[in-house]
Amino acid sequence: MGEKPLRVLVCGDVEGRITALFNRVNAIQKKSGQFDLLLCVGDFFGTSPEAEAEWEAYKSGAKKAPIHTYVLGAASQETVKYFPSSDGCELAENIICLGRRGIFTGASGLQIAYVSGRESQQEPSPAHCFTAKDLTALLTPLVSTSKFKGVDILLTSQWPRGVWQFGNNPEIDTKFCGVSSIANLAERLKPRYHFAALEGVHYERLPYRNHVVLQENAQHVSRFIALAAVNNPGKKKYLYAFNIVPMKSMDPAELVKQPQDVTENPYRKPLKEGKKEKHSTPAAVEEEPAAQFFFDLSQKKQHHQNQGAGRKRYSEGDGAGQPKQPRKPPQPTGPCWFCLASPEVEKHLVISIGTHCYMAMAKGCLTPDHVLLLPIGHYQSVVDMPSDVVEELEKFKSAIRKFHKSRGRRCVLFERNYRSQHLQLQVVPVPMERCSTEDIKEAFMVQAQEQQMELMEIPEHTDLKQIAPPGTPYFYVELDTGEKLFYRIKKNFPLQFGREVLASEAVLNIPTRADWRDCKYSREEEEALTKQVRSDFQPFDFTMDD
Repeated sequence: MGEKPLRVLVCGDVEGRITALFNRVNAIQKKSGQFDLLLCVGDFFGTSPEAEAEWEAYKSGAKKAPIHTYVLGAASQETVKYFPSSDGCELAENIICLGRRGIFTGASGLQIAYVSGRESQQEPSPAHCFTAKDLTALLTPLVSTSKFKGVDILLTSQWPRGVWQFGNNPEIDTKFCGVSSIANLAERLKPRYHFAALEGVHYERLPYRNHVVLQENAQHVSRFIALAAVNNPGKKKYLYAFNIVPMKSMDPAELVKQPQDVTENPYRKPLKEGKKEKHSTPAAVEEEPAAQFFFDLSQKKQHHQNQGAGRKRYSEGDGAGQPKQPRKPPQPTGPCWFCLASPEVEKHLVISIGTHCYMAMAKGCLTPDHVLLLPIGHYQSVVDMPSDVVEELEKFKSAIRKFHKSRGRRCVLFERNYRSQHLQLQVVPVPMERCSTEDIKEAFMVQAQEQQMELMEIPEHTDLKQIAPPGTPYFYVELDTGEKLFYRIKKNFPLQFGREVLASEAVLNIPTRADWRDCKYSREEEEALTKQVRSDFQPFDFTMDD
């Protein structure tokens, strides 16, 4: 089967510093053992007289590469002279030029696709460029077979445009970085590893998936890695080492395993933008019939009828003269306890209603001011919601944080998108004197570890959609510092986990209240609690503003 992993080294722009590169490779091999091959992306040759003299020593045989080395073709006019053929050839002993574009398949079955040089619009193109015809010639024989799953490795000189979408950003101005044709190529070829150079930086993007969750069968993930130039003054990484078992020799289940930090595919952006535009049309505001807003909110009722209607542009006859039908959110498949228009909703628990979201007391609340933030329409999780609904949810979060901060409490927000059909963002206040944010974070981490779960810390400004596309089951915590913890649920997730952590001795120390079913109140008690929180929250309630 040839299942022994191949040991591969990949290098960024060498720019003629060939001896420096091979000295580094020798040092690595002395320390870590022999590698099978070295792949060089970007500019291999330099333009200085010193670089020319250095190359001559290898070309003449005076010096020899210590490893099978494969280099891309020319990426600049000045270095074309070093390449006797654009179709690939041996440049010196152990140093092979792959050529302008093609597929290299090793004895192990490892499949490497490559495109050398820079994009050109003209035909015939200069010797250091590729054209659309080259990409078609590379793609067609591969993707025309129904058995095609992807390639093991893709080597390109240039970056794919927009590879940073939904992922971490490179340390470079992306305005003029990369080309769309390489992005399209990467999307079609689905490489497990894609390497590029030319930009002078090291950038390792989070892995991205090649399938749409719940709509397509799981496929392997892709990793994009850009490397800096050899011996660059900033000491940025220019050599990347990894082990790889060729795709054809891998167990299919092993091949499609998804790492924790996998993101959406960056090259499917136009489709996603199209969807977003649909959501953000003015019609999207008209989500539910107006009648749902006018149930009893005691003293708040008149305020909503007098002032709120104008602000929200709702009235009983609003829909009649509309040129467009309102775009409704997804509809529940059965009874839903949280859709505001639903007869199942316990309306006496509602505290505040906005245009797209509302706030309600949590049934069996952990503390007397434990509330839920929910979308009015039927959305399963935060990542399913259109931008205008997310925007209002953020306003609610900001308002409730200010409210609790004014009372010496920090907010912990958590969501469980698992065995639930309507988003419930739980908001639990913790008195500041009880414990620090760090204590709360540690409590979540420790209790997760005890249950063999690994909570992942995600960057403060990372959009949840980047790491959990719609349909992904997950558990998510947001602390008052903006720190976020995330766990992708696999199976058998403890449904009360968020409550259990907050009820534990380390945080609120009310362990008997961990399960909401043990915290039942009478309807009168619930109404009293709701009325109290509504009254306390009123100065911070933006839905009361004109």
